[in-house]
Amino acid sequence: MKPEELMDRAAGRCEDGDYLGALAFYDKILDSDPGYVPALVDKAVTVQNLGRTREAVALYDRALALEPREVDALVNKGSALHALERYEDAISCYEKALAADGACAMAVAYKGLALGELGRIPEAAEAFKRALDMDGGYDLARKGYETAAALMDGGSP
Repeated sequence: MKPEELMDRAAGRCEDGDYLGALAFYDKILDSDPGYVPALVDKAVTVQNLGRTREAVALYDRALALEPREVDALVNKGSALHALERYEDAISCYEKALAADGACAMAVAYKGLALGELGRIPEAAEAFKRALDMDGGYDLARKGYETAAALMDGGSP
C-alpha cells in the first residue's frame, strides 16, 4: 500500500477518535520510510492529542531536521511547547512559520496566545489584530483580540 493510502487510513482513524489505530498506520509508513515528513508531522499531532507532548516535540524536531520550513510542523511544535509552558520557544516556532509563510493566520494568532501568557497584552492584541486582518473569520483571533482589548481597557476578559 502506498504511503498516501496509509495516510488516508490514519486520518480516518483520527477522525473516529482511534488515535492508537492511526499510530499503527504512521508507524507502518515510517518503518519503510523514516524520513516521510507528512507521517512524522501527523504522528506528532496524534501523540500530542494523546497527551504525549514531549514525544510530539521530538517528532516535530525530526520532521524539521528534514524540512526546516515545514509550516505545519513549526506551528504544531509551537502549540506543543505552549502546552509545556515554554512560551518563548513557542513564539520562536511561530516566527519561523511566518518566515516560511507570511500569510499563516494560525501562526500569528497562536503567537498572540503565547504573548498573552507572558503578560505582553499589547503585543498579543497586535498579533490577534494581524491574524484577523489575514482571516476576518478566524474566531480564535477575534476572541483573543476582544480579550486583550478588554484587559488593556482595565476590564476583565
